[in-house]
Formats: sequence, C-alpha cells, structure tokens
Amino acid sequence: MSQDIRDFVTPSCDLLALGEPTHLEPAFGHTRNELFAQLVEEGFRSIALETDRVPALALNDHVRDGTGDFDEVMREGIAFGRGELAPNRELITWMREYNRTRPPEERLAFHGFDAEMENMSAPSPRRFLEAARAYLARDEGLASPLALAADPALDIASLAGDDERWSRTEAVLDAACSIGATPEAEALRCLADDMLTEFHARAPRLIAATSRAEWYRAKTHLMAAIGLLRYHRQLARPADENVRISRMLATRDALMVENLLDIRAIEADRGPTLVFGHNVHLQRGPSHMRMRDLDLDWYGAGAVLGPLVGERYVFVAGSLDGDDTSDPAGPEPDPHGGAVPPRATTWTLASAPGDDGSDEAALQGADGVLHISAHA
Repeated sequence: MSQDIRDFVTPSCDLLALGEPTHLEPAFGHTRNELFAQLVEEGFRSIALETDRVPALALNDHVRDGTGDFDEVMREGIAFGRGELAPNRELITWMREYNRTRPPEERLAFHGFDAEMENMSAPSPRRFLEAARAYLARDEGLASPLALAADPALDIASLAGDDERWSRTEAVLDAACSIGATPEAEALRCLADDMLTEFHARAPRLIAATSRAEWYRAKTHLMAAIGLLRYHRQLARPADENVRISRMLATRDALMVENLLDIRAIEADRGPTLVFGHNVHLQRGPSHMRMRDLDLDWYGAGAVLGPLVGERYVFVAGSLDGDDTSDPAGPEPDPHGGAVPPRATTWTLASAPGDDGSDEAALQGADGVLHISAHA
C-alpha cells in the first residue's frame, strides 16, 4: 500500500489516467486534487477531465491568465453542473493560485477531453465549423489551392439549418429522425474533412500569422465539429438499440482518444498529463455497461490508447466500498444534485488489484488501484 502517486509514474509515462467507478462520490475529486499537487512537484503541467473540450478552453484561459469571471467559467467550462462541485472549484482555484506568480512556460493547464455527445441530445456542428473557418479566413493573403475559407458557395449556416434539427431528442433516439445521413450533413462532413486538410497544409503560414496555441485552439473547434458529424452519422444508421447505442459510445470514446493525443501534442514539451474520468472510459480492457435491459459493449478510450502509445499510458483504476451510489451508466453524466453529501473517507493506492469487490473489468490490466473507503 502507498499514498504516493509518484510510485506509479514510470519514466516513459506521459498520460497517467486516474479512474473513478462513479461520478457521485466527491472523495474521488478531493483525492485527485491531492494527487495532482504531488504530481506537479514531479513535473506534470496539465490535467484533463472528462468534460467537453471546447467549453474547457475558457476555463484554461482563467487558470493560466486569470481571464473571465470564476463562477461563469466554472459554470460553462465543466459540463452537467459539475462546475458547482467543491472538488472541481477547489482544483481550479488552486491551479490559478499556483500560476499567478509563474512565467507562462511553467503554468499549469486545464483541458477537457470529452465531447458534447449525449444519449439524449447532441448539438449542431455549425458553430464549431464557423469558428474554424473564421480562423482560416484570418490568413486571406495566402493563395490556397483549397480556398475553403473564401469559397462563398459553401454556406455553413444554410447547410446546417436550424440548430434544433440536430439537438432534438428524436434525432438521437430514432434513426429515421436523424439528419446525419442527409445530403446537407454529408456536404458538411466533406467540408470539415477538407478544412482539416487545409489546417495542416497551411499550418506554417497560419501559425506564423497567429500562434501555435491559436492554431491548436481553432483545430479543437474543427475536431469538435468532425466528431459531432461522425456521431450524427452513426445516429442515422438503423440497428437494434443495443448495437446503435454501443456505436454511439464507441464514437464518443474514439473522439476522446483523438482529443487526448492532441492534448499530448500541445503539452509534449512541458511535462506529463494527469487524466481523470470514469473507469469505463479509461480502463485497458473492453467496456461494458448494462442500461435498462440492454447490454452495451465497446472499446473505451483507455483500451484504444494502450496499444497506440504503449508504456506512455498508465492506468490507475478507482474503486469504492461502503457504496450505495453506484452509477453503472458511467458514460451518462449526472446532473445537478447527483453527488452524495460529504462523508468521512480514507484512501489508499495499491500496485495490484485487491479483493475489494471492485469492478473486475476496470481492474483487469490496471497498473494500480486507488481505493476509497467510505465511512458512515
């Protein structure tokens, strides 16, 4: 047993994933904060939470530079009301105070690695595409063979139509109501793919005209759009409900992987990243979830990252006893009021899974276990 997370950081590790078996137990967030403070002393300079990546950009601005109102960025930057939770507010406050007196290259960074892909609603890609296109248009002096930013024939707003067409519940629950396979959606998918090509083809000029940070920020918007277009395309594919929802979960986790790889590209020269999210997304083995009478199976982000990056990825599974708040629907976010009241807890780290009644799927292949004991 240990209480030093540094014992689990190998020389090759640059993505240390810390899982939780439920979003409802605040002790995991408090423990995460304590462990992150230890890791910062060892050279970690960033943390990535299971929240939407684009809204988290404003929260990172606040952490690094103090911009924005604290309550507003917490409300907008961490999804599903979790910005109101004490562990998250304490984390952001501590990171801001740490950064206040340090030069930019030494400041801590906050990232989200999730996407706006719910089981009941998913937004239009319009605003993300428009943000990415506006960035490309800032360098109008370059004669691009693609010329996407300046082509007036491609009207994103007209192709996308009313945002509600995409976000309404029927468009998610019923493949026949989805617009993910319409000609307009296909045109947007092609446009987004071409824009990604142009982002890279013009990267030297774009970065010189703006900055590396601004290029990655704009690309984050574009990848959010691409992810949503992929998600809506899956929603339009008729299938049995368990197959259809499993595809939705797999699409979401695939974008998590891309986001985490992008985050590591941004942070590569500064130090490793702590990743915090539900076990079902971060575990090394296949993910399974029982929802109503459905058995859902897919590969989560950790299962994909493991073989992709090898020893760079380390996973510490979260486990909890004395628990009556389990949320087996781990990928489905909890709304306001879902967390249990604060209670006495203790925690330990173990280098190998123990016999504590934890989720066997999460523990399989884990490099360590964070176990929290809750006391009445």
